[in-house]
Amino acid sequence: MSSNAFEAAAKTSESFRTGVQPVSFWAATDTHYLDKALQDGGPAFQSYVSGGDGKMLPYSDELMEALIHDAEKAKPQFLILSGDLTNNGEASSHRELAAKLKRIEEQGTSVYVIPGNHDLFNPWARSFKDDKQIIAEHITDADFTELYADFGYNEAISRDKNSLSYAVNAAPGLWLLMIDSSQYMNNLKYGFPQTDGRILPATLAWMNDCVKLAAEQHASIITVMHHNLLSHTSMPVSGFKLNNSQETMTALRKDNLNLVLSGHIHMQDIQRDPSTGQTAADGSEVTPVFDIATSAFAVNPHQYGAMTFDPLSRKVTYTTASVDVGGWAADNGIKDPNLVNFTAYAEKSFAEGSYNKAMKSLAESGLSEAEKQSMAEMMSALNVDYFAGTAGSNAEAIKAMPGYQLWQNQKEGFMSGYISSMLKPKELSNTELELTLTTQ
Repeated sequence: MSSNAFEAAAKTSESFRTGVQPVSFWAATDTHYLDKALQDGGPAFQSYVSGGDGKMLPYSDELMEALIHDAEKAKPQFLILSGDLTNNGEASSHRELAAKLKRIEEQGTSVYVIPGNHDLFNPWARSFKDDKQIIAEHITDADFTELYADFGYNEAISRDKNSLSYAVNAAPGLWLLMIDSSQYMNNLKYGFPQTDGRILPATLAWMNDCVKLAAEQHASIITVMHHNLLSHTSMPVSGFKLNNSQETMTALRKDNLNLVLSGHIHMQDIQRDPSTGQTAADGSEVTPVFDIATSAFAVNPHQYGAMTFDPLSRKVTYTTASVDVGGWAADNGIKDPNLVNFTAYAEKSFAEGSYNKAMKSLAESGLSEAEKQSMAEMMSALNVDYFAGTAGSNAEAIKAMPGYQLWQNQKEGFMSGYISSMLKPKELSNTELELTLTTQ
């Protein structure tokens, strides 16, 4: 750590000790921003969107403009973007996004970013023209730190030599460990972006050093990474939770870190370890570690985590908030009805996409058309709730739909298990949390 950075941290610590007000900040992830100049709205782009996973790419630019607008009005102290900043790592998408983040900082909100698995050395970077996908320029890790120098890297108290991880003093009494959990150095060799993540042993050791520095400044710490620390689904899917999650959990417990902000899985979900009412494997009482997976900003309901931190009590609050695209459109005189009525439009678009995928999965089922439609309607409604983090609270209404029992009758296949996992009862809210950060 440079002497100037440490002196700045010390000054902030002094402010903490003399008492300051709670700060508000936002945590967003998986913005999947696509430069508007890379798509013409033609057949190739439309096919790509309809075959995708629900990202609102046609209005990617407008979503970011609305976030800038919201930040200007609410003025959070800082904004965290935890990876998959761009659709597929296109160089022009990174440049355009960096320009937008600069505008957020000019409004008085600091921005801190880390890369996700889509952002670097991505051989899938594409532009779309007429009926063709065209290979687009991607960026390297060196490009990333240059493009986003003003969004964490220049302000870093410490930078990890083995990854794009860094530590930053985000507010009085609060440090962020911004952890690069993505694996991208072999993407070009593989011909596709590697989706699974890990934290290098050397990075875990560096994190421990940062914790010691933070303790000297009496600062609390929030850990941020793209990949999940804990499992956010009971389905046997890989690539979301860190490959070395158990090793990472051991390191976090050793360093007394109890809050992780993640993304990657695109759905809104909060998990804790150990689970509510459970003790550690050896029977001892341990402080629970929470992993908040904020849903993808690019996917309905296009939300982020609105958070607060009180430096005196070390209390952190988290609640979801959806970006106000309609308000941005109204304030800027935009007449596009999809943007003016964006909340309804986005939910309808996402629901229709889910319906169509369900119908496709049932094409060879032998069920009647009416039965397939009933099942697809139920699947569509469930997906809307699931990705927003509200499936549990709306479970009874979903189970009352005619299509639910038809799905239950399908004993084999992915979808019936997927539905059961989404409706699994859970004590912990997926959209709200209040906890006290542990001291170092």
